Amino acid sequence: MTAKSQHVVPRGDKWAVRKTGAGRVTRRFNTQKEAIEAARSIARNRGAEVFIHGRDGRIRQRDSYGKDPFPPRG
Repeated sequence: MTAKSQHVVPRGDKWAVRKTGAGRVTRRFNTQKEAIEAARSIARNRGAEVFIHGRDGRIRQRDSYGKDPFPPRG
């Protein structure tokens, strides 16, 4: 089974964590900070990536907790 990336996304006036490809959110939070902490915890446990979206929906930050190549490519 492949690790699914976690996305921190705006949901109305709140924030949510959603797995890549999922139609429903995993959990909702009052602040983006709380959502980021939860998404990072999930990603660390699953060796996945976290994509943090801004209020405009665009990705503003990306963190990887998977098995990255060493040394990094490029």
